[in-house]
Amino acid sequence: MKEESLRNSRGNVRGKKSFLQKLIRYRTLLLMLLPAVILVFIFAYVPMAGAVIAFKKYNYRLGIFGSPWNGLDNFKFFFRSGKALIITRNTALYNIAFILTSTFLEVFFAIVLNEMTHRRLKKITQSVIFLPYFISWVIVGSIAYSLFNYETGTLNAIRDAFGLSRVNFYGKGAYWPWIIIFFNAWKGVGYGMVVYLAAIVGIDESLIEAAEIDGANIFQRTRYITLPELRATVVTLTLLALGRIFRGNLDLFYQLVGQNGTLFNYTDVIDTYVFRLTLKASDAGQTVAVGLYQSVLCFVTILIANGIVKKIEPDYSLF
Repeated sequence: MKEESLRNSRGNVRGKKSFLQKLIRYRTLLLMLLPAVILVFIFAYVPMAGAVIAFKKYNYRLGIFGSPWNGLDNFKFFFRSGKALIITRNTALYNIAFILTSTFLEVFFAIVLNEMTHRRLKKITQSVIFLPYFISWVIVGSIAYSLFNYETGTLNAIRDAFGLSRVNFYGKGAYWPWIIIFFNAWKGVGYGMVVYLAAIVGIDESLIEAAEIDGANIFQRTRYITLPELRATVVTLTLLALGRIFRGNLDLFYQLVGQNGTLFNYTDVIDTYVFRLTLKASDAGQTVAVGLYQSVLCFVTILIANGIVKKIEPDYSLF
């Protein structure tokens, strides 16, 4: 027993020494990392204390910790409002559609650009695809309004020219899932494409050259070399996206739809609901309760998705 305790104590001492040695060895890199760590701690971890508001009847005069507890009343209000299922469903389905469409288009355009041989055409194409990423969602909302407005919209003007009846896009919610998915892809594909393009550039050229010597065409090279090499990147980015599957892009939904209650059953997500609740509700605890519900859903989703990937292919898991 004494020998085992001595061994354990020696192992602990060695572990402490090795840890201190690593701190000293990498002190410059750690100092460079310190500002980012402090920033994340202040803006990501310190605000977590405010989650306690979800279980209180918040009083601005008494403050966060002085306000009286009300248990799960704020959550009961949310689930009894009749909006919980609708906005949760909409948020999840929209994000699944965003992930599928964006991943497909980003990989597709990255492969197309990589296979282009004309440099000037390649640069122009990449710039055209990437440009929408820099356009504000406010401008995108204005573009959508100019296209779909009932009286002055471009699409209705074209329909008039062909003798067709006008369509009230802002009065029919069934059109908007497709419109929102389109604008999300149009604006974001260029940015995601760059990540996959960088991954393609990193593929060993000897593999491609060997395939060309064996007579493989562009489609065969893409199927048997490019796509398998992109698998790890696709899985990693998809896992990161799944971590936000219950978080909607407030700018996207609010700028395209605004306060049009006619479309809420088709377009309302958790973020837009929380935004409206913040403006209207007198009790901040109700708003925080919905936000906490959203965060828990995201946390559980990423754990489940990462666990599934870890069982199938451990090398592709995040942790």
